[in-house]
Amino acid sequence: MADTVSQTEVEIKNVNGLHLRPAMQLVDTASRFVSDVKISNGKTTIDGKSIMQVTMLAAMAGTKLTITAKGEDAQMATEALKDLIENKLCGEQDRQAGKKPAK
Repeated sequence: MADTVSQTEVEIKNVNGLHLRPAMQLVDTASRFVSDVKISNGKTTIDGKSIMQVTMLAAMAGTKLTITAKGEDAQMATEALKDLIENKLCGEQDRQAGKKPAK
């Protein structure tokens, strides 16, 4: 069976951007999948499973990223990463303030 390619675009909504904690969540999520995961900010494309490379994106709030996965579970990988970035990382500021994120 040929490798599937899936691509999606997301925008960083976390007011603090993609700093270390959300970057690690992104890497942990990407690493759950067999597919290769690449993330691009339009200028740089990096390995989505490398914490060093993800932090080098320096993605601030409002940054648009393209996530591309290639492999047998590519669609699931891009969907999980999109959900994480657009829905789950938004509550990062609330966690830092001691509040529980909205569900």
